[in-house]
Amino acid sequence: MSKIIDLSVTQNGITFPNPFLLASAPPTAYGENIMRAFDHGWGGAVLKTLKPDFMDIKDVTPRFATLKDKNKVLGFQNFELVTKRSLADWLPEIEEIKKKYPKQGLIGSIMADIKKESWQEMAKKVQGAGCDGLELNFSCPHGMPERGIGAAIGQDPELVEQITSWVKEVSEVPVWVKITPNIATPIPQAEAALRAGADGLAAINTVQCLMGVDVENFNPLPAVEGQTTYGGYSGRAVKPIGLRIVSQLGKMGVKSISGIGGVSDWKDAVEYMLLGSTTVQVCTEVMLRGYAIVDTMIDQLTDYLGRKEMSAMDLVGKALPSITSHESLSRIHQIVRHEPEQCVSCGRCVIACSDSGYSALRMLNREILLETEKCDGCSLCTHVCPTGSMSMQGACARL
Repeated sequence: MSKIIDLSVTQNGITFPNPFLLASAPPTAYGENIMRAFDHGWGGAVLKTLKPDFMDIKDVTPRFATLKDKNKVLGFQNFELVTKRSLADWLPEIEEIKKKYPKQGLIGSIMADIKKESWQEMAKKVQGAGCDGLELNFSCPHGMPERGIGAAIGQDPELVEQITSWVKEVSEVPVWVKITPNIATPIPQAEAALRAGADGLAAINTVQCLMGVDVENFNPLPAVEGQTTYGGYSGRAVKPIGLRIVSQLGKMGVKSISGIGGVSDWKDAVEYMLLGSTTVQVCTEVMLRGYAIVDTMIDQLTDYLGRKEMSAMDLVGKALPSITSHESLSRIHQIVRHEPEQCVSCGRCVIACSDSGYSALRMLNREILLETEKCDGCSLCTHVCPTGSMSMQGACARL
């Protein structure tokens, strides 16, 4: 009989059947969509950010752009705003979702103007409808900062602390603060949120960007009647930024983190969890491929945990002790190792080493020769090699 693998995770007392959550974004814009996603097996969802009814929201078209490599989307830009729907539309849908899917976690993302009564009214209504937790959107990088909210709040630790404290005064459910990546370091904002009583942090929101320019007609992209603005960058390309910030939060001792940014498969999720996330939110990959991607993510995470003989909760923070300062890294000198049987003599490693390295590689009669005394161990050749014939396995005395 096969061993049952425990995929469930518990964050701030909320138990999710698995760590995969839909992020606050277009995939969670309607209750019926969230319920369809839950039918596929998503562990939870964060509602597309709700706002007070007096706040008028009008999106532009088009509002998406992509960075591609051979038709594979690496990066995704959007400047879509928060929900256009009223609380009167949303509140009964929240009740319906929780009635039909009591085991899935439902987090209400909220945003308001900088008035105590606005934030508190939003918090009370959303939690009253049945949300298991609240996520404070202090981090939207486009459109909303022009109104003095979104990232305009998240970049100011004093505002982060003040508004979080307002919400905590009335909250009866856990409160997560969503951290912006559009700052030099997340530490002051995180500390401010925690001082105010935040139960957890979510990181990251999208990275402010400009996707590109059409070189034929000179229109920046995405073009809205020939004009554009700075938008939020997401997708696979932002994962390293998300991992960096999540690990920084984990290293400062934050125990409740929901990781976001560039998650496209189970392995990306595991990386976030190893660096301190308990739950992992997904957006862009769902927009590109649909809710059904979670089926494979669940199956492959199950296989991985079975192979490791671990539960999902066992992963959380396991890699954090290996994150250190540059000064603390080992100075033992490594050199490259070449496996000639895998080599196709393409010469990419020789060019890279000659033009951007230490000229330790040369080719003679289609054979790669290594001058070990010149090899500085930078590893550039291993990254340009298409076959894996170059690896960092040799070592010599400490420099």
